[in-house]
Amino acid sequence: MVEDKFLVEGICAQINPGGTATKRRPDKGRRFLSAKLETTEGVMGLANIKMHLGESFPLEMHKTRIVQKLDLVPIERRLEAITEAGNNTFLLKNTDIFIDMLTDSGVNAMSDRQMAAMMEADDSYAGSMTFPKLETACQEIFGTEYFIPTHQGRACEHILSKIFVNPGDVVPMNYHFTTTKAHIVLCGGSIEEIPIDEALNLTSSHPFKGNMDTEKLETVIKANGSDRIPFVRLEAGTNLIGGQPFSLENMREVRKVCDQYGIPIVLDASLLADNLHFIKEREEACRDMSIREITRAMADLSDIIYFSARKLGCARGGGICLNSHESYLKIRELVPLYEGFLTYGGMSVREMEAIAVGLEETMDPDMINQGPIFIAYMVDELQRLGIPVVTPPGGLGCHLNAIDFVDHVPQNQYPAGALGSALYLISGVRGMERGTLSEQRDADGVEPMANMELLRLALPRRVFTMSQIKYAVDRIAWLHENRQLVEGLVFIDEPKNLRFFFGKLAAVSDWQQKLVAKFKQDFGDSL
Repeated sequence: MVEDKFLVEGICAQINPGGTATKRRPDKGRRFLSAKLETTEGVMGLANIKMHLGESFPLEMHKTRIVQKLDLVPIERRLEAITEAGNNTFLLKNTDIFIDMLTDSGVNAMSDRQMAAMMEADDSYAGSMTFPKLETACQEIFGTEYFIPTHQGRACEHILSKIFVNPGDVVPMNYHFTTTKAHIVLCGGSIEEIPIDEALNLTSSHPFKGNMDTEKLETVIKANGSDRIPFVRLEAGTNLIGGQPFSLENMREVRKVCDQYGIPIVLDASLLADNLHFIKEREEACRDMSIREITRAMADLSDIIYFSARKLGCARGGGICLNSHESYLKIRELVPLYEGFLTYGGMSVREMEAIAVGLEETMDPDMINQGPIFIAYMVDELQRLGIPVVTPPGGLGCHLNAIDFVDHVPQNQYPAGALGSALYLISGVRGMERGTLSEQRDADGVEPMANMELLRLALPRRVFTMSQIKYAVDRIAWLHENRQLVEGLVFIDEPKNLRFFFGKLAAVSDWQQKLVAKFKQDFGDSL
């Protein structure tokens, strides 16, 4: 359970705040799934049952009904594979991976209800009756009038940037995401990251490190002028700094500033499920609110909500929710041009059926807690072994602090990337670099150094077993004991945009061969 020091005072009991001029769509009543979920809504912690023997561990609130066979290839093959991939874990083939902790995007386990719903899909190109199901789910959960489908989250970012961002514009945010920043920059804009100072403190007990600093927000607005700020972006669960949430109280404070200057708020709700869990668990004034009530409170503070359903909804797709008819008409113009017809937006209708059910299931606290509680277990185990990780545990995954893990590797040799390469090599576990390698050079070719060098080990919901998490912890512990063998990487193929997706790197020495030799010395013929 979260310690009392994680609880903060808030004003969450006020579900419908004043000060927003947004017109809300009247509720049309909950769909049939809502009634089924009400038996558990408001009951947190069913997965944290007290054990007689005193051991503490999270419980899976599901059972496995379909499985996929895994294979752990020999370390010699893993060395070949990471070399072929140019030390870029994105370029590894799935057949060479044992435990895939690259991302939670599109790889969360779907429920039996979602799989069943996919069989009801209406394949009509236009006028599909699948669309109203997803539209209604979004309207009922977020209270918004309009829903626009897209093929995934970055499609939302593309469209919103094309419409609202002009050359010279500045978009303040609690922290950037790679594709969000890229789309804004491509439109001639720039970003201003204004999280609270504690956000960049890797070892912390602050419960809401994703909070935006409202004093900094006012400074940015006054420096640039409100007419140069198309919107303020809040990311629910800051991806690049450890999946850290923001509080509902902080969102209300941001809303007050934005109302003062007439600036809309855009909520990136891709990682909303984790943020909802943390608000419920860590924000004292929200303890008696249901997940549905917290969700609506956040939606009421937003002008536009967009999300990747590869994360929120546990399927594959995305969408934009809003109330402004004027903005809806602008967005509508670009959907057929870039995505597809307005009733599918580039998504498979089968996925749309699954998303409609998945969004409703997100209102179940024992569904949304499955990521955070297993992440917390992994973080606690690594901390106990003296391994540097981001704290407090956030959403999305466990984040290794590469700056401290391999503190002898210079930042311009991508320590988080080197750590990811090394971990895959000695374990078959694939993680994702979230550091300088995930940045890109500016117009003058200068490479910015990231605020953090993290190796993210994502834990998609309802996917991994406890034994697999323990295996990963064991191999990370061995690597930490042998960390001096790890050296850096250099680019041999560096794309201009989003280089971390498909760029290739080489080791600066034969350190990988030395790491393999030490592994074989310690483990013999073991994989």
